[in-house]
Amino acid sequence: MALRDVNQTVTDGLLGNATAKGDGLHVKIGVSSVVSSTPIVVTGDMTAARIKERLGMSPLADAVMDAVQFGANRVYCIPVAATTAGSVGSVTKTGTGVGNVVATGSPTNRFSVIVRFTAKGELNSAAFTVSINGGYSFSDEITVPVTGMYSIAGTGIDLVFGEVGQGDLFAIDDTYTFQTTAPNMTNGEVLDAIAKLRNFSQEYEFVHVVGDSSLPLWQAVSEAQLELQDTYKKPVFFLLEADYPEDMDLTDWAMQMEDDRRKVKNYNLQVVAQWGQLVRLDGTTQLVNVAGIVSGLYAKAAVQESIGKTRTEAGFGISRSKLLELLPANRDDTVLETLDVAGYLTFREYDGLDDFYVYHTKMMGADGSDYRYAEDVRVLNKIMREVRKEALLLLSDDIDLDDVQGELETRAKFMAAPLQKMINSKEISSVQITVPEGQEETFLQEETMQVTVRYKSRGYIREISVDLGRSPATE
Repeated sequence: MALRDVNQTVTDGLLGNATAKGDGLHVKIGVSSVVSSTPIVVTGDMTAARIKERLGMSPLADAVMDAVQFGANRVYCIPVAATTAGSVGSVTKTGTGVGNVVATGSPTNRFSVIVRFTAKGELNSAAFTVSINGGYSFSDEITVPVTGMYSIAGTGIDLVFGEVGQGDLFAIDDTYTFQTTAPNMTNGEVLDAIAKLRNFSQEYEFVHVVGDSSLPLWQAVSEAQLELQDTYKKPVFFLLEADYPEDMDLTDWAMQMEDDRRKVKNYNLQVVAQWGQLVRLDGTTQLVNVAGIVSGLYAKAAVQESIGKTRTEAGFGISRSKLLELLPANRDDTVLETLDVAGYLTFREYDGLDDFYVYHTKMMGADGSDYRYAEDVRVLNKIMREVRKEALLLLSDDIDLDDVQGELETRAKFMAAPLQKMINSKEISSVQITVPEGQEETFLQEETMQVTVRYKSRGYIREISVDLGRSPATE
């Protein structure tokens, strides 16, 4: 027995400081040459160079840069070593030199390459600089190797310098340009990456699958989402990128997109059908699907907050100095409306406002779903996460069988606590938790507590109708 003294204990949590709830956090799955058995964490204070150092010069790194640039503070990244390799396009030459440059290799990303000569000569004497971002920036001057072989670091691209005639092999300002495509994930590789999330213990709200995708992947991801939610108790939604409409009539494309949409019925899926010329975090300008921007906006928005909010202080407008234009450039309002009504996320501009905005955060639920928008789904999924945490603490509780109804109602009050916090934070308007009566007869055999949760969401102004007219003169 210890001697009596002044004994102290510390009671923590009295200030009500917030605990981690996964709000705004997400996972990105994308192609990268980096190998990791666990998700790689990128934080919002990392520079573009640091992000590329962690994820390579890859589509995954690009998407993470977009998310960080527009609001993400933390991203969990799952790199996929894609089996479908990138490709190198044909080389276009301008200049007077008689030499030649051939590009080969397996590109790690989509690059716009420019090789520009800065000193004339032959192998081991001519010099050049190289840009992989369409001329936004160039490397330091490089002497053409005596072997005629040069690898552009981090890109998977090899340059072969050769002779095709008489005269100066390479002349000043000789320029060689070419494009590459990025490697792609197969549907199976995406699903394998999603499977890694089954035992990922961090809380997060959604998963962004980086790269072009179409109906077969949407359907497969829909099934994987349901498995994560129902079997592994992880209510998350998926953000996907539609294929760019290359060489297609936009009306025909929109109709095909509408038809594909009818074949997916899962409100935890969102497909972005919008592209633009984006000035990225590293200063390069590229044609991108804006899903990376969208993921950043979700990261800084409260769960009940629409990222289509146009109020200036909300900060969801995308400046034209960053997003230079929306693409396809010749898309008209009919195409936009078709995509929106079908249930795709798109962007638009408003006469009278300077920035670009998310039009509607549509989800791919069934007709008549209560969860048509991301803000509906984010609130629902948060309720599911928070109620589950409280309910887990009630498992194996013993109750008085002489007052089953009263005992269960007492337990249900614990489950209401996090929902009251959501009301206080104005994430929902109200909530009612009830224990259906009549459980006394079945409880002893089934040992199951039945609870009903009904909540009222926040309301949203989607359209404004103004009745305008002159007042009559006063007599």
